[in-house]
Amino acid sequence: MQIKAFTKCSWLAVIIVIVISQASFTNSKVKISSTSNITKTLQKTDSSQWFLYDSLQLQMKGLSKEAYNYALLGYNKLMQSGKLKNNETLTIIDFSLPSTAKRLFVIDMKVGEILFNTLVSHGRNSGKDMANDFSNNNNSFKSSLGFYLTSETYIGKHGLSMRLEGEEKGINDNAISRGIVMHSAEYVNEALIRSQGYIG
Repeated sequence: MQIKAFTKCSWLAVIIVIVISQASFTNSKVKISSTSNITKTLQKTDSSQWFLYDSLQLQMKGLSKEAYNYALLGYNKLMQSGKLKNNETLTIIDFSLPSTAKRLFVIDMKVGEILFNTLVSHGRNSGKDMANDFSNNNNSFKSSLGFYLTSETYIGKHGLSMRLEGEEKGINDNAISRGIVMHSAEYVNEALIRSQGYIG
């Protein structure tokens, strides 16, 4: 995943959630609502977490309530399981939004602020403007959905990069072997949108 900006090393061991809203499930080859192992056993979210949705005006910024609720369910489940070393930061990528939208949200759950809300690209074989085809297979060059924990950072050809560990068997658990990482990319910008109509 290529993002417009990437400067926070403190993201290490936070949760990344890549979701499509309920309305998009029927068009996806991955049915998150029925296959997610993370959200099956946890059906409640903290009311203070929902207060953030309103106070940060996330709906006005384009993040749907369905996507936010889904992210909270998994975030709380992984936090309760003890897998989160840093439980302050929640990152949500909402693939129900087009690539021309700022669909990446990095939220400080403790302080209650948005650290980043920016553009993010998807796998080149997942679609053009809309990501509508997903895979967990090697060499598919498609994005995977579901919940991730961040792993180590390294300096690659795109600068500071961060590996992602998929937490859902059959959905994204091949993330490490597939080399799924987050890194900045100068070409992910408004100029590309103006020139070709999408980022991808």
